[in-house]
Amino acid sequence: MDLAGLLAFNVITGIATLVLITLGLGVIYGMMRIINLAHGEFMMLGAYTAVMASGAGVNIWIAMLVLPPLVVGAIGLILERTVIRFLYGRMMDTMLATWGISLGLIGLITTLYGNVVRGVSTPVGSFDIGRYGASLYSLVIVATALAALGAMFLVLRFTKFGLILRATMQNPRMAAALGVQPNRIYMATFALGAALAGLAGGVLAPISGVSPAMGAAYIARAFITVLGGGPAIVTGTGLASSLFGVINELVSYKTTPVIGDVALLVAAILLIRVLPQGITGRYLRRSL
Repeated sequence: MDLAGLLAFNVITGIATLVLITLGLGVIYGMMRIINLAHGEFMMLGAYTAVMASGAGVNIWIAMLVLPPLVVGAIGLILERTVIRFLYGRMMDTMLATWGISLGLIGLITTLYGNVVRGVSTPVGSFDIGRYGASLYSLVIVATALAALGAMFLVLRFTKFGLILRATMQNPRMAAALGVQPNRIYMATFALGAALAGLAGGVLAPISGVSPAMGAAYIARAFITVLGGGPAIVTGTGLASSLFGVINELVSYKTTPVIGDVALLVAAILLIRVLPQGITGRYLRRSL
């Protein structure tokens, strides 16, 4: 029973991690149809923000949960205004542009901080599940993922901004005819997606090595989960993360983490083969 409880706890943590690394990409790709290959580097910037802020004496919780989304959201806004806004409707061009941005960010951070692995101390301890120990920080990851999903749902469902955002993404010409400025909505949406990626990087910094190339470890799983979830950001991210998180953790437990990642990829291929538009493209079409 102790081992089963620990396994269930690890599965929940794995699902929450997938939610965190996917939600920002879901906003940018799911709503704007931009293949953001710099998503992993936005997470990396969030992690470095947490490292630098905590090293400067900033409270660890502010360094992980507040500053990364603010800093990376501002960087995303600048990149949208200077690069991305000229490429809307040109998917291949935006893919190449964000790939170039990712390479540029990796080079910039490597030049500034070197190609070394840094870290942030975990701010909480551990607890016991029977005879086994588990990190309390996993509960922080779970709580942050739930809060991020809940906040996105509330914003999209109950706020004027969420209504305008969804309307603009569905029919920008009609929104413009009603007095909305689509360019500002695109700017805010891209910045929001970048901020969520920064939050993920800040939260995951204490449990992963922080280095210029760390984004590569997350980008593939993020895209797989977004494609598997389909067009509904909140529902799709939650369902796909739950499915793939369970598969990854269970297979990793029975074999190795590498085989777990392979199983996640195979499951994603099968899911997209059966449901080309993702889970919410076939079911729950009216969900957010």
